[in-house]
Amino acid sequence: MHDSQSRTDLIAYTVALEAASKTLALVRRVPAPFKPLSDQVIRAASSVAANLNEGNGRFGRDRFNHWRIAYASAKEVDTFLHLLSGAGVVDTSQAKKAAELFDEVRAMTWRLLNPKEC
Repeated sequence: MHDSQSRTDLIAYTVALEAASKTLALVRRVPAPFKPLSDQVIRAASSVAANLNEGNGRFGRDRFNHWRIAYASAKEVDTFLHLLSGAGVVDTSQAKKAAELFDEVRAMTWRLLNPKEC
């Protein structure tokens, strides 16, 4: 698949940045017992945008590998947001908004990984 998009043209990357920003702000002040979960969600949310962007600068299998990692990290963020929301340590409505953005990122990333099926 030949793709001449620049880094800023990848909509999934832009949405991933927005989703990660909302998530980082959301988990910034979780109580101490939940700090390991917030640390993990920060890494996963950052990984989504980073891997989409890095993959967009690569070609062939390497590109798809980065996009697969981004997809999986977006699923990971969703799990942590549900856990933290369920525990009552983050705002549920804000967690839902962030999770919805990551769901959009997953949908766009799936289409990047499966262009012939779209």
